[in-house]
Amino acid sequence: MSAGGLRRLYGPEADADPMKLYETLRAEHGALAPVLLPGDLPAWLVLGHRENLEVARTPSLFSRDSRHWHDMQQGKVPPEHPMAPLTMWQPLCVFADGQEHERLRRAVTESLSRFEARGIRRYVTRFAQQLIDEFASTGRADLVEQFADQLPMRVITQLFGMPEGYGPHLVDAAKDMIRGTETAAASNDYITETLERLVQRKRLSPGHDVASKLLEHPAGLTDDEVREHLRVLLVSANEPTVNLIANTLRLVLTDQRFRATLTGGHMTLPDALEQVLWDEPPMTTNIGRWATGDAELAGKTIRAGDMLVLGLAAGNTDPEIRPDTSAPMHGNRSHLAFSGGPHECPGQDLGRAIVDTGIDALLTLLPDLQLAVGEDELRWDTALMSRRLVALPVTFTPRRPDSSRRTGSHPLPSAELPPMQPPQHEPVPAGAVPASAQGRTPWWSSLKQKLQGRR
Repeated sequence: MSAGGLRRLYGPEADADPMKLYETLRAEHGALAPVLLPGDLPAWLVLGHRENLEVARTPSLFSRDSRHWHDMQQGKVPPEHPMAPLTMWQPLCVFADGQEHERLRRAVTESLSRFEARGIRRYVTRFAQQLIDEFASTGRADLVEQFADQLPMRVITQLFGMPEGYGPHLVDAAKDMIRGTETAAASNDYITETLERLVQRKRLSPGHDVASKLLEHPAGLTDDEVREHLRVLLVSANEPTVNLIANTLRLVLTDQRFRATLTGGHMTLPDALEQVLWDEPPMTTNIGRWATGDAELAGKTIRAGDMLVLGLAAGNTDPEIRPDTSAPMHGNRSHLAFSGGPHECPGQDLGRAIVDTGIDALLTLLPDLQLAVGEDELRWDTALMSRRLVALPVTFTPRRPDSSRRTGSHPLPSAELPPMQPPQHEPVPAGAVPASAQGRTPWWSSLKQKLQGRR
């Protein structure tokens, strides 16, 4: 706890066991708790299921526009602040409300909806089989690094109309950026440059892909808007889907009753996913909402400009709607894993298709998967908005790869898209700045300068 008595949503207590922290806060404060975010910025954590939906569904009172935030207005969140990448306003649907939000979001959702589930599942099956073939002959694998980390991005890049070989490179860049390393800015620059050239190419030669559909949409998005919404989709769709794959596989490997119910046909894989979305949502919190005026919530007074954090995982265990968390929730989609209201995750059906098709392919090809370590040896990385399984080592009977599914090296067409400069993941000495990042300013600082120049 801080000197002021408020609990932090970051640091040792939160990292050790975020769910325990949420229950402590619920016991102390009820459905709405005052907390501190990185830099000890004050905020409200919404813990109740009903209260989460009330905030998510009332943008007139609780806006996604961070320019309402009094700490932002008072200069307490400079570009170098750890909260800046998550909260600095940008001309994107995720920071808009009302008609502008409807214009931008409609372009995103309608562009995604142009792709049939059957076609997406074919992509997923092909890439899942290719990934499995890469380790099938060894009898051992880490299903986080070698499967969950790789599959969503490979599918997403195909839907975007990128060359197949870009998937693995963008996985590295996206992971590096989310981790907030010293090369995160360089990794984001790579993603942005890749998407910018993709948009330029699709403007000249459109195809049946998300980038082209966004460019063609009647909403009339500019090239910059298309690029930035592709970046948001790419990064935001990847991490939650990776986590959902890993969390579901962990449950299959560690809970024999769950696995028996699944393999015995008493529960379908889509039903199993809903259970995981209740118990271990891929994103634990959602940042953020900002009060447009004074308001009452859960018996407490919210002041204009206050920040609210949606407690997705906490809301899923609210005793008001789920008094017995051991009771099965198969097929029940009233969880908060994808938030709610007008900003509910637009890519949730895509994520579900990737997860259940990918896991089905894995369990079909490797039916005797077994956890290679004790369950108590599994470790998680906890961040402000997610809890990520570090590794999931397994063993299985080795099998011969199918040579017909090999993809080759997939050389990158440098004439069309930028060459890859792999992010540096080696430990960086204190005070040192990698050569790839020297002279760079954070991407959000550059964007802020551009936006200020337009005013």
